[in-house]
Amino acid sequence: MELLIKLGISLLLFVVGWGFGRHNERKHWAQLALDEAAFAHIRIDNRRFETRDTHGRLVVASVVIAQDYFKWVLASVRNFFGGRITVYETLLDRARREAVVRLQKQAAAAGAVEILGLRIETPEVGTDKGSVEVLAYGTMIFADKLERPWPPRVDLPPPLPRI
Repeated sequence: MELLIKLGISLLLFVVGWGFGRHNERKHWAQLALDEAAFAHIRIDNRRFETRDTHGRLVVASVVIAQDYFKWVLASVRNFFGGRITVYETLLDRARREAVVRLQKQAAAAGAVEILGLRIETPEVGTDKGSVEVLAYGTMIFADKLERPWPPRVDLPPPLPRI
């Protein structure tokens, strides 16, 4: 009887954790859709060696997203039998989209109109595989043109008279 109670409590906690995890994930997906629509005016380009006549600046954003216990159990079972681990795929997709949205937020706050040379990296976080980090970086480009962005113009004082 005692074993049945412990099993029931464990199952109840497992289901409650699954429900909260699912709710939070759906809420995050909805917020991502809203943020992506809000920053859709900032153009993103991932081609290498793309240049513009305006000035730019490095912009970096990262995000770490942890998976819930239910997904960890599902991934462990799937990993044991082999095959695609779709719970990790959705976790990576959410993290990538969140990192790009954060990049766009920073660019919009700085007054940039586009991001060139977008790169996305996924460094390993810990050994337990319970979370994923995504690092996104690129060059944010501003709309205004500079007369001479490089080299900077230096106004030198007039030469001293020769004696």
